[in-house]
Amino acid sequence: MKRSHHPEQALALIFAAALCAFTPGLTAQSQDNAQQGQQQQTQQENKTFTGKIVKLQSGQYALVTGQTPEGKLAGHFLDDQDRAKKYEGKQVTVTGTFDVASNTIHVTNIQAA
Repeated sequence: MKRSHHPEQALALIFAAALCAFTPGLTAQSQDNAQQGQQQQTQQENKTFTGKIVKLQSGQYALVTGQTPEGKLAGHFLDDQDRAKKYEGKQVTVTGTFDVASNTIHVTNIQAA
């Protein structure tokens, strides 16, 4: 029987085995980091917004907080449409976390101002 001596292949095999041994730890660490990021988002501080609840042409309720320099209404979308509906046309104080990317307030509470 003829033996082949290829140190490069042996080294590659050892490296691959070592990498497999550490990969589960890296995957778990990545999942832990992702969970921490989600917890930080959910633990954002609640903020208070004041304005008037209006029904948009799309049928969605929003909080109008002011006007743009061009005179158009400015405000934020609300993620709790059922609660917002109760205050349509009224001045309110909304408590919740603000998602800048979607311009949406994740409502914790709405009360008349």
